[in-house]
Amino acid sequence: MPHTSTTTPAGTEARVLHTFQLAPAELTEIRALMDEAFEGDFSDEDFDHGLGGVHVLIHGPDGRLVAHGSVVMRRVAHGGRWYRVGYVEALGVTAALQRQGLGGRVMAALEQVIERAYDFGALSASPEGAGLYRARGWSPWPGRIEGVGPEGIVHFPDDEGSTYVWGAVPAREGALSFDWRDGDVL
Repeated sequence: MPHTSTTTPAGTEARVLHTFQLAPAELTEIRALMDEAFEGDFSDEDFDHGLGGVHVLIHGPDGRLVAHGSVVMRRVAHGGRWYRVGYVEALGVTAALQRQGLGGRVMAALEQVIERAYDFGALSASPEGAGLYRARGWSPWPGRIEGVGPEGIVHFPDDEGSTYVWGAVPAREGALSFDWRDGDVL
């Protein structure tokens, strides 16, 4: 998969690549950015959840990584059917440049991937990030949120209201049941 590269209006470069195309130094740089953006509250499992899919990286004019996000495939059961969902992970912007549109630029590129490769998009929004997603047309799932785990269905009431969906979403009622993964399921 060739990567794409565009220049954003602020003169920063946006690159879209798959995880396999990232050099070890780039992965280290992404991890450091996530630690900064999440003020140390970004675990190794959180980082692992953002790997294996498509990444959007924005570098500043000095070449330093200033924003990142990725979209990975998740399987989600809803209404008797399994969907291929593009799940947004590891979206972060360097502290000095937050609230200046870089997160929106990353999301625009991720939404293109979701639109072309998945049934719909999903993500788990923090209270601080919810405004960005709402402004882009993402909306909280109004129903039950579950995980399909080794022991069966597990209800996640704490994730209800913070799990957002976008795109060609099926009927917005009932439960979304996400595939299981280590760490935070959502």
